[in-house]
Amino acid sequence: MNKLILGRYFPGDSWLHRLDPRSKLIAGVAFIFIIFLADSLQAFALLWVFTLFVMRLSGVGFRTYVRGVRPLIWLILFATLMQMLFRTGGATFVDWGPITISEYGIINGFYVFCRFVLIIFFSTVVTLTTKPIDLTDGIGSLLRPLRKLKVPVDELALMLSISLRFIPNLMDETQRIMDAQRARGTQFGEGSLIQQMKTLVPIFLPLFASSLNRAEDMANAMEVRGYQSGTKRSTFRQLSWKRIDTASLFIMVVLAGVLLVVRTI
Repeated sequence: MNKLILGRYFPGDSWLHRLDPRSKLIAGVAFIFIIFLADSLQAFALLWVFTLFVMRLSGVGFRTYVRGVRPLIWLILFATLMQMLFRTGGATFVDWGPITISEYGIINGFYVFCRFVLIIFFSTVVTLTTKPIDLTDGIGSLLRPLRKLKVPVDELALMLSISLRFIPNLMDETQRIMDAQRARGTQFGEGSLIQQMKTLVPIFLPLFASSLNRAEDMANAMEVRGYQSGTKRSTFRQLSWKRIDTASLFIMVVLAGVLLVVRTI
């Protein structure tokens, strides 16, 4: 669990590190929509080439991204397996009651696997190259028009930033608790399903208590520093939109256009 890198920041001076956080957030959301335009092997090959190129630009090694996917690999494989076993179409290879393995199911399962991995890779690129405080400023700036609808934009941005910031801390804390329980003789992953579920109780209870204590300490620290919800606040850090940010969004538009062309071929 300590290998989950989503939410961590890797310092660097790459082209992606210098982008405005708003452009990276917009590009990340746009990529999630763009990826569903792919419905062929050619389209997914293009998305893989584009994603690997972006990962290369981040200056972070490919092995780091692979380690970040490993904690989620079982969830990805489960979703892929569901598509393979219960989707029909084309040639049928296995037909056993409700379980059917067909040509269309295998292809669709491959597409689902690629979508999951590509979304995780691209989202990880955004968090690895953007400081949590910059993510807060970017989210707050993008949601600013909602203030006219009385939406607490600053509070929402702060909540999202804190959530991203403490994902790695929760993973590290979970690993420490598991190591402490192993030192006391607890064996994880052994026995029946009920026994394995019981071994999780000594993990969740200390983790829940630790999270509450951390949240209380943070609330006290924010109160001491004069933070008040709902009040108008000044901004020390000023975001600056540059041509390179416009170019990055233009690249996303071009990518979407190319995929639309590929769909029509």
